[in-house]
Amino acid sequence: MNIRPDQDKFVFSADSLKIDAAAETDRIVAGLRAQLRGMRKRGLVLGLSGGIDSSVSVALAVRAVGARNVFCLFMPENDSDPESLRLGRLVAETFGVEAIVEDIGPPLAAMGCYERRDAFIRELVPDYGPGWASKIVIANALEGDGYNISSLVVQDPEGRQTKLRMPPSVYLGIVAATNMKQRTRKQIEYYHADRLNFAVLGTPNRLEYDQGFFVKNGDGAADVKPIAHLYKSQVYALAAHLGVPEEIRRRPPTTDTYSLEQTQEEFYFSLPYDRMDLCLYGLNNGVSAEEVARAAQLTAIQVERVWADIAAKRKATRYLHLSPQLVHAVEEICHE
Repeated sequence: MNIRPDQDKFVFSADSLKIDAAAETDRIVAGLRAQLRGMRKRGLVLGLSGGIDSSVSVALAVRAVGARNVFCLFMPENDSDPESLRLGRLVAETFGVEAIVEDIGPPLAAMGCYERRDAFIRELVPDYGPGWASKIVIANALEGDGYNISSLVVQDPEGRQTKLRMPPSVYLGIVAATNMKQRTRKQIEYYHADRLNFAVLGTPNRLEYDQGFFVKNGDGAADVKPIAHLYKSQVYALAAHLGVPEEIRRRPPTTDTYSLEQTQEEFYFSLPYDRMDLCLYGLNNGVSAEEVARAAQLTAIQVERVWADIAAKRKATRYLHLSPQLVHAVEEICHE
């Protein structure tokens, strides 16, 4: 998939990311079956968010092991958009899988997730409390060559929004508290996987996996990750082939993590997924900045800035991909 076509015939465009959806589906299904045999697991557990990635993953899981051997979880919490639960149920019904609701709001509150987060926000906004909402947004990588500084956006009970720069301690504190959500969801997934003797399926696409858009030991934890090699545009192609409901295929990707509505590009990525895919594919396959710029409707300078941002995120999030580090190898244990 990452071999560039003959230079003389190559015209870079969105078509460069096209795949044979049927063949790719068969390849992933065969891979999942082989992986489960190797792990001696008989089915798959995954969290179902109502987003495109988890929806495609459910469809692939059903193709691999049958609907009876796929178990899905809806895991809303206090800040979740109710639409996510509705769409998640639509997916479960479409593919005929068993799915239950595990409301993680109460355990998160008991662990202090919301209060810890709010305490850090109150360092900047002393009045922050019930009736307020917030999110974190990142500076646009296209606008300069500097660091992508994150800002806090708060909304008061009257609907007025304020954007504030955060010192590192506040940013890290808010993110640390918020990461409890992903880690709690994964704990629930592994509980059900253990009781069923199933494997846990992770749902990152290539853009998320490459750029570290996941929480270590949270949504980054899984036994299998069947779509991590696929660009987001390719995930959408699989969705159409697999019969994912059109309503979900039309829904813009969101984080559904903060109490204010938040797109993925607001929080993490420089551009909407379709143009990010072109930039990432171009970087990975030696396409020139000028060619990528024409395809993505950017300038070459903007493409170079996006590439610099990709490189910076790869460097900053490399540790997320690492296994636990040993001082000395334990030779009797073979890691393939």
